[in-house]
Amino acid sequence: MQQKQLPGGGTIDAIGLGLWDFGGGDSPDYGRDDADLAAIHNAIAIGYRHFDTAEYYASGHSEELLGRALRDYQRSDFFVTTKVSPSHIRYDDLLAACDRSLQHLQTDYIDLYLIHWPSETIPLSESMRAMNHLVAAGKIRHVGVSNFDLPLLQEAVRLCDTPLAANQVHYNVLHREYMQNGVITYCQAQGILVTAYSPLLDNVLAHKTVQAIAQQHNVTGAQVALQWLIQQPQVITIPKSSNRLRQQENWGADTVVLSAEEIDQLNQLA
Repeated sequence: MQQKQLPGGGTIDAIGLGLWDFGGGDSPDYGRDDADLAAIHNAIAIGYRHFDTAEYYASGHSEELLGRALRDYQRSDFFVTTKVSPSHIRYDDLLAACDRSLQHLQTDYIDLYLIHWPSETIPLSESMRAMNHLVAAGKIRHVGVSNFDLPLLQEAVRLCDTPLAANQVHYNVLHREYMQNGVITYCQAQGILVTAYSPLLDNVLAHKTVQAIAQQHNVTGAQVALQWLIQQPQVITIPKSSNRLRQQENWGADTVVLSAEEIDQLNQLA
């Protein structure tokens, strides 16, 4: 699997597994535990080592499932991203939220910890002060944000004592809001990772250009759409799937080689 460089050192797989809806939606669904644990183990068997979750997902149960799954493996072999909810980003609340996530994940450190959404009422300076404290305490290794526009992202960079690692945003071949508003260009210039979520939504797979290129390569539309993302500097992605064949398909996007002409065709879709 292709790897991308993290600001401040280290690498991360260009394709990870998103764990939204694992363990339930907005609240836990314990009846799905066996199936969801099996799906995580299937992903590990395929080769996934980068997992993305959040305290909001199933009210922490997604984190719990990932923690249970990773007990069977060497923790240092995996890269775990989780996120603090915007209701918990006051200084003391954020510290407590991180401790809960550590307990759920059954680990003593988080590889990448993100502010899930910015707050309109809580100063970013307060939240970043807590993030800096967590890095100094060894509880998180990299600081990131999610759904931040360019001015907020630039403020986060200024407030972070360590190099800001990532901004996780909705980005795919048809959804270009964060390219149009300057976020992705800024991240690439600064060496900040862009984590593209929802890489296959917005009717991406049905688009005739995506389908035509996929047929040319004898691959799937999903593989074309994912490869379009990860061939870009500093861009990684986290497609979600609990289906073993879909997980394998997404993982295989790393081997697709798009020509410069095909990339240009996809670039012009939005």
